[in-house]
Formats: sequence, C-alpha cells, structure tokens
Amino acid sequence: MPQKENQYSPYIIFSKEEWSSLGFGTKLSLTEKEIKNLRGLNEPMSIEEVRDVYLPISSLLNLYISGTQKIFDATNVFLGKKNIKVPFIIGVAGSVAVGKSTTSRILKALLSKWSAHLNVSVVNTDGFLMSNKELEKKGLMARKGFPESYNISLLLDFLNNIKSGKNKITAPVYSHLLYDNVLGEYTEINNPDIVIIEGLNVLQPAPLPKNGNAIPYVSDFFDFSIFVDAKENDIQKWYIDRFLKLKETAFQEKNSYFNKYANLSKDNAVAIASNLWESINYKNLVENILPTRQRANLIIRKSANHSVDQISLRKL
Repeated sequence: MPQKENQYSPYIIFSKEEWSSLGFGTKLSLTEKEIKNLRGLNEPMSIEEVRDVYLPISSLLNLYISGTQKIFDATNVFLGKKNIKVPFIIGVAGSVAVGKSTTSRILKALLSKWSAHLNVSVVNTDGFLMSNKELEKKGLMARKGFPESYNISLLLDFLNNIKSGKNKITAPVYSHLLYDNVLGEYTEINNPDIVIIEGLNVLQPAPLPKNGNAIPYVSDFFDFSIFVDAKENDIQKWYIDRFLKLKETAFQEKNSYFNKYANLSKDNAVAIASNLWESINYKNLVENILPTRQRANLIIRKSANHSVDQISLRKL
C-alpha cells in the first residue's frame, strides 16, 4: 500500500518498493549496456533502478497516452474533423545536476519499446536560451537559466507547432562546450508521437492576465509532467562533483567556454564551483524551480546516492 499521506495532499506517495510492484509484470527491454550509454556524467544508473522506477513510469505514461488519444479523437468527432495525430508532450523539470537529462533519455528508450514504430524525441530547452551576446546586452549573463534568459516566444512557437501536428519542426541547438547556442544549427523533429521537453523552468506558470486574456506558457502544452527532486545539499554536491569531472575532461578542450578552469587545483575548483552554485544555480532553484514542483503530475525524489527513494503521483 502507498505510504500514509497528508489528507489534503494532491499526491499519492510511494516508496520505491511499492512503486516497483506497479509494473504489471512488464519485462525490461533495455540491456545493461544500453543503460550505461544513457547515463549522465558522474551519475550512476543501475539496471535494477530502471526496472523498479522507470519501467513502471513508462507503463503509466503508455496508459496516459492511450487515454489522451481517445479524448483527442472524441473532440475531433464532435468538431466533425478527421482524426489528427497530436503528439503527446511530457515535461521534465528540476534543478541543474539533478538528473533531468538521464531521466529523459531513459524514458525515451523505454517508451520507444512500447511500439515498433513509435517516434519519441527529446528536446532540451537550453537551445531556446538567448545567445550569450543577447544576454550580455541585456545584462543577464549572471542569470543564465533563469526564466527571463529564454526566448519564450520561440519556445512557444515550437510547442504550438508540435501540438498542431506539423512535420519537420526545428529546434535550436545548444553547445555545453561553447556555453552558447550553435549559430545556424538545428535539430529536426519529424512526425513525432511523443516529445519529451526537458528544462529547468518548464513548469513555471504564466502570470495572471489583468484583462482576462490568455497568456500561454510552456507547461500549457504538456500532457504529463515530471519533477526530478532531491535535497538541496545533495544537488550541490552532485554539481560540484560534476564540475570536478568536467575540469578533467570537457574543460580541457581549448574551445571550451570553461577552459579557464581546466588547470585549477582541486581546492580552487571546489571554491569556484561552490560560488557558481550559490550565486546562480541555487538562487534559481529556490526562486524559480522548486516552487513549481507541486505543479508536476509525478515527482521523483532521489537520495544522496542518486537512487530514487520516493515517487509521488498526482491524484487530483
């Protein structure tokens, strides 16, 4: 049985053991080698974790997708329209370094296995950040990743095109090596069935319009949303550990934006990473990201060793 919860909570709360029993006996279709290739930098992900946590999530999503398609079909019948393919959009939110990308890749791999011809895409909203040149011009470089640093109109157009069933939709490409958008480079999303939108602030609500007119926001386009959660001090440790790993790898590249940190001593690197965390990423977490957690349909909570220890499923 699920864990005891606050009677007014909109969530049903499960331990990992309780959650793993909801997989309906579905067999894991991913191999250990495939899972290893899907892991994030400095982030362990065991085959048992995928089987016990992410496989049941994919099973739940498969049911949601089927149910949502029936609602779309019913609406089209009412409007006298032919059945139109409308992609199912999943939002994945959470802090820097919490494991959003790994979660998105694992879900893509699992969902792709539910049908031989299922087209699943993952889009990271980093590509919709304003360029460094624009951010510098607006004085926003120190707030990169905050809501105001994104080209929201471009992101909304992209999501609207997906929901309109358009083919060959393009998304801008972001380079973590350059710490900037790649000018003239795009990812093509062609005839998708499912699109996973991963980003820091994708669950941020729109401000209430004083005149009552609609103000669309990113989360309005989601059919299901997931928040990847952990204690703030654990995320800080993961962020610093990842920075140290990058210092020995990607930062060594001469064209890396962070090459200036490549030859720091470990103590100095920890000090720099701690400052970046406190002044930018932690501030964004508490001001903008964490307050959106309760808007998610599903909350995945991780423990200090990265493994999931609790899952909360919205019932209301």
